[in-house]
Amino acid sequence: MASRGNIVINVEECKGCGLCIESCPPKCLVLAKELSPYGVHSAHYTGRDCTGCGICFYCCPEPGAITVYRLAAPPKAVASRGGEHAAAL
Repeated sequence: MASRGNIVINVEECKGCGLCIESCPPKCLVLAKELSPYGVHSAHYTGRDCTGCGICFYCCPEPGAITVYRLAAPPKAVASRGGEHAAAL
């Protein structure tokens, strides 16, 4: 399934508490392996599987640490209405 969202983590705001990681339904957030300039392992988006639900944003105690972008849904195919009809019985 294609991602329906994108997550941007502000490393300077994230304190590495892990609440977003625990609350993420598709589990697309992890703690970064490297330390931030503040000496914590900040949250990191894996780059896939985000549904754009925003739960990580709402549970984060740091305003401005997480931004969730919902991606536009792909256009649905429109069925053609002309030319072909069902076979008569």
